[in-house]
Amino acid sequence: MAVTFSDLHTEEGIKSLDQFLSGKTYISGDQLTKDDIKVYAAVVEKPGNTFPNAAKWYDVVSSHVASSFPGNAQGVRFSTVAAPAEAAPAKAAAAEDDDDLDLFGDETEEDKKAAEEREAAKKSTKKKESGKSSVLLDVKPWDDETDMKKLEEAVRSVEMPGLLWGASKLVPVGYGIKKLQIMMTIVDDLVSVDSLIEEYLTVEPCNEYIQSCDIVAFNKI
Repeated sequence: MAVTFSDLHTEEGIKSLDQFLSGKTYISGDQLTKDDIKVYAAVVEKPGNTFPNAAKWYDVVSSHVASSFPGNAQGVRFSTVAAPAEAAPAKAAAAEDDDDLDLFGDETEEDKKAAEEREAAKKSTKKKESGKSSVLLDVKPWDDETDMKKLEEAVRSVEMPGLLWGASKLVPVGYGIKKLQIMMTIVDDLVSVDSLIEEYLTVEPCNEYIQSCDIVAFNKI
């Protein structure tokens, strides 16, 4: 039931409210409803002693609002002191529109969906970023006749999400054989170095040039 009164910023409006509340505790029956909240929001300050019914009702609603919304909320009074003058128009506008202020209304499907989207967005922003590691790899050829340029091309041809190849150099190991030392940066959750070696670097087509691979250094970034 929507209950309206004349301008509650005037004495005449408070008088009509006082008369309406004669013999009543609340506006819409024996319990507090959204009608009480809306009218309360439109009353600038506690009615004087000349309006005993309205003053008693005002104290009851004030007590309920203070217990339900502890703290300092804009546009809501928690004592008999009026809210700042600049907040009054906003409260009056809320009282005029039954749809804008519904503290006792049920949550709509749109409200639930919006709440779920906000929660999902929070979880997304709080998701822990995956760690990264810097790895130094030794890549050994079959013999001294292996084309090391093609060996390095074979290594760098391996591409996957979270893998970035870096600087490299050839290191002599004896008997005219050189090995390739190459740096790479990986995203830990996306790249397994063991899988990289076993499933890519030491199988076809890379194994035409690569005999074996060893991890020389593994450091978290």
